Amino acid sequence: MHDIRLIRDNPAAFDAGLARRGVAPHSAEILTLDAELRALQTDMQAALARRNEASKAIGQAMAKGEKETAEALKAEVAALKESLPAQEQAERERMAALQELMAALPNLPADDVPEGADEDGNVEIARWGTPRSFDFTPQEHADFAPALGLDFETAAKMSGARFAFLKGPMARLERALGQFMLDMQTGEPGYSECATPLMVRDEAAFGTTQLPKFREDLFQTTDGRWLISTSEMSLTNAVREEILSEADLPIRMTALTPCFRSEAGSAGRDTRGYIRQHQFWKVELVSITRPEDSDAELERKTRAAESILEALELPYRKMLLCAGDMGFAARKTYDLEVWLPGQGAYREISSCSNCGDFQARRMNTRFRREGVKGNEFVHTLNGSGLAVGRTLVAILENYQQADGSVDIPAVLHSYMGGITRLEP
Repeated sequence: MHDIRLIRDNPAAFDAGLARRGVAPHSAEILTLDAELRALQTDMQAALARRNEASKAIGQAMAKGEKETAEALKAEVAALKESLPAQEQAERERMAALQELMAALPNLPADDVPEGADEDGNVEIARWGTPRSFDFTPQEHADFAPALGLDFETAAKMSGARFAFLKGPMARLERALGQFMLDMQTGEPGYSECATPLMVRDEAAFGTTQLPKFREDLFQTTDGRWLISTSEMSLTNAVREEILSEADLPIRMTALTPCFRSEAGSAGRDTRGYIRQHQFWKVELVSITRPEDSDAELERKTRAAESILEALELPYRKMLLCAGDMGFAARKTYDLEVWLPGQGAYREISSCSNCGDFQARRMNTRFRREGVKGNEFVHTLNGSGLAVGRTLVAILENYQQADGSVDIPAVLHSYMGGITRLEP
């Protein structure tokens, strides 16, 4: 959510930030609603003050025997009381309209975010690793992995498209990846492992900005809860409506959970294979920091995600997203893209974002500095460390052999109970 005071103070800068996101200017509409709301609130406060004043004056007039004055005051109090419900309704309507408009607008990009309308404007920051040279033509995982236990047909019979049924060592490899990632992130990076709910209520989904804009991308239960599309939803909301101590910050949390996405806006994209599924596992990294620490925390978080790819010896590149390609809540984002030889392309495997105080305002999460009066909104950050299914795909494609088998990265051998290769 945006700070209305900043929009009042500098509406041109607010509209310029929206323009960088490809969004039309909205400051005039916001300020009109804001002015109407404040005028209504001022009128209501004046009416309430006058009602209280007149009520007191009734008793004084009666004590003095001024019956005519008392009756006039009673009539005035009755009229004020009768007018208040309409004023309150008008206030609620203006407040709802203002909140609905503000909730639909994305976060403003940081100053160092490059210009651009879409992924073509993203900037490559670095590359790590050299793509493997094959003495055969590498295949996409969807063509050879079914023989290894990545079964799409069985899943389709029970659940439809974009689900998978993993069998045997393939299932164990996915489990091993999740455990390995958690072990890495709870080690030197210092993230605290959490086990979170997989369903949240409206206010939690609103707090991390999945609602209202991305309602169609979520699955909803019959009792109105939402299946999490990422454990960012449950981890970040762990501090909703709290006032934290400065000494508590930074807070770093991680969780390995299934994630559920309807993929409503991805028709025709990645319909083959294990890239884009309705259900998948992911290790999420969430940080809660002081405002002045969030930029450094984004670099630290991205590095924690990079360390997984390097340990698995998977070539990747680090991209700084342009203003037009960032997620709704982000003010700055790095994407990590892993090399997939079957596709001959780099594909996103992690996205690490600094959301500033955008989510904190929606969650009403603040902190109190030592020795300072008043509270400030925290900054929130999130990132994938990593998407487990996409990491599995990257291993399948980068470690594939000519006979259809797949070598398992050495760092995972201890998690695999002696299995070092997936065999057809």
